[in-house]
Amino acid sequence: MFQVRADSLDSYFEFDPQRRDELEAIDGLIRRAAPGLRRYFHEGTPAGQAGMRMKMIGYGQFLYAIRSGKQTPWPVIGLALQKNYISLYCAVTVDGHPITTLYADRLGAFRVGRNNFSFDRFSDLNADALEALVSRSAEIFEAEPDNPVRYKQGA
Repeated sequence: MFQVRADSLDSYFEFDPQRRDELEAIDGLIRRAAPGLRRYFHEGTPAGQAGMRMKMIGYGQFLYAIRSGKQTPWPVIGLALQKNYISLYCAVTVDGHPITTLYADRLGAFRVGRNNFSFDRFSDLNADALEALVSRSAEIFEAEPDNPVRYKQGA
């Protein structure tokens, strides 16, 4: 299983020198489009807790809870290195649907999931669509901080 071995933002960016420019490009866009979402190093969640164990760059944060009542901090937007590509996760919804589905046909990503999409290079993406997705996600979260909590809990 692919694992990023990092313990800080700096070491995350340095983990894969061949993809550092890609991470920095999308990070710059996210920080410009959503300045209110504080960037941080997300260490992943320990085994047995809510959330994924992968490390990533997080933007904004909320408490993700599962039915058992366990909670863990989780990014509103997460940028993650995968073995062969980069993924962006977004926990915000519009009318009960993951916001990424509203932008899927315009992003230029090679793979789109319910609340994420994946790409090889930043240049493969439609930067205007990505900026709109990130900006709108930040606006929704800032106006409605419980938005991602309801989605993650299936409410």
